[in-house]
Amino acid sequence: MEDIKKFISKYIGAIIGVIVAILILCTRLYELILAIVVLLLGLFIGNYVQQNKEEVKEKIKKFIDRL
Repeated sequence: MEDIKKFISKYIGAIIGVIVAILILCTRLYELILAIVVLLLGLFIGNYVQQNKEEVKEKIKKFIDRL
C-alpha cells in the first residue's frame, strides 16, 4: 500500500495528463484544439509578415531564386 501511495505521489502529474488526454480523445475535443492552434499560427504568421514586409520580401526572393 505504501508503494502505491509513493508511486501516485511521484507521478501524479503524468497520471492527470493521461486522464486529460483520454477525455480529449473520447470527446473529440482534439479537433477543436487543432483548429484553434492552426488559427493562432496563422495569426502569428500574418502579424510577422505585416510587421516585417521588406525582410519577408527579400527571403521570398532568395527562396525563389534557389528554385
